[in-house]
Formats: sequence, C-alpha cells, structure tokens
Amino acid sequence: MKDVRMGKHPGNAPEYDFDKISALENSPLAGKQVCILGSSVVYGSASGENAVGEYLSARLGFDLTKEAVSGTTLVDIGEKSYISRLKNRIDPNTDFDLFICQLSTNDATGKRPLGKISDNTSLEEFDTSTVTGALEYIICYAQQTWGCPVVFFTGSRYDSIAYEAMVERLTELKDKYDICVLDLWHSDTFNALTEEQRKIYMVDNIHPSKAGYRDWWGPELEKQLLAYLNREEEK
Repeated sequence: MKDVRMGKHPGNAPEYDFDKISALENSPLAGKQVCILGSSVVYGSASGENAVGEYLSARLGFDLTKEAVSGTTLVDIGEKSYISRLKNRIDPNTDFDLFICQLSTNDATGKRPLGKISDNTSLEEFDTSTVTGALEYIICYAQQTWGCPVVFFTGSRYDSIAYEAMVERLTELKDKYDICVLDLWHSDTFNALTEEQRKIYMVDNIHPSKAGYRDWWGPELEKQLLAYLNREEEK
C-alpha cells in the first residue's frame, strides 16, 4: 500500500524518478540474480515503490526478486513475517547470486524482544520469537538454501534506542556468520543532513522519498556493497 503522503512530498517530484539513474559500467553484479527481503522501506511505500532494490538494480544491472510487505517484522509472528515469506514466497530453486535483507524498524517500534545469540547454527534451535533468533534463522536459511553471500542493510539514524540495539546485535552476528552489513546507522558524516536536505530526502524518520533513495541512501549502499564485493573477489 502506498503512503498517502507520497504524492505530495517534494522528494517524490518527477525530477527524482529512477529512470534518470545511469547504470554503472563493469558492474560485478551485471546480469546476476539478486533477492531482497524487507518491509515498507524495501517496498517503497512512501516513494512510489521505488526503493533500495530498484536503485541498486538500476545502477548495478542485476535481475531483482523483491519480497516486501509493509509493517512486517523479523520475528516470526504471522504469515507476513520475514521468516514466513522467506520460506513460502521465495523460490528455493532460484539460483541467487546475492541475498539482501533489511534490518526491519518494525521490530523496534513494536518492542519485540532482542533475545540472545545462539550457541549453534541449527535452524531448529533458533528462537524466532526474538529479533536475534529471527536474524540468525534468516541468515542460515539463505546461506543453506542458496549458498550465496548474505547482505543486511540498516536504516539511517533516528531516535530509537531499540533499533540501535538491533544494529549493534547485527554487527555482532556479522562476525559469527561472515555476512556483510551495509551500515547507514553509524556514520556521523552520512547522517549529518541539513534540515532542508531532510525535508527532501525523508518522508518521516524512517522512510525515504524517491530523492532520499536515489541521492542519499542509494549511493552510500552502493559504495559499501561494491567495497564488500571487491574484498570477496580478492580473497
């Protein structure tokens, strides 16, 4: 469902349309298959369904499989949760070259329990009623099902102690599972927007406009993703 504010927001003006994005030459993901899982931030509910996946696909030239539903959580509390959709809506037989997942803000807003990091890597052992257990399940399921690199991305900084704790937990899981974290949260430079920029780039504290994805989030996510892919290539 599109946000009713979308059409009125200055950051969603035609000048910010994604068809104006130019493709990167010699992209390491050109022609590859990439899956992205998330909630409204991935859906693009406040930006006319133009979001992270569409930006990266336009720039890096991959074929995008997008599984996004607004208001959903990492914790497994229903058929629209990340885990349920991961298992039931994404073809396990697709040969994905990369799996991208959004660190959902809905778990923080809904005060879902953070939980603890497991001592093992068994899908059956994870407590998916907690954020940590759900994250571990998603990581292991993707790695075991598609055998491809797993990439998470955070939101930009906003006033949320709960989401900050989720970002820190994801950083801890990065080392355990050798995943990539595209971190929009920690950089003071990245988050140092002027009030005028914020009015253009963000529809609210969580959801970017088209301009926000295209000119703020997108380039930074692209930079971090390419750095990760280059490091992997050099191994």
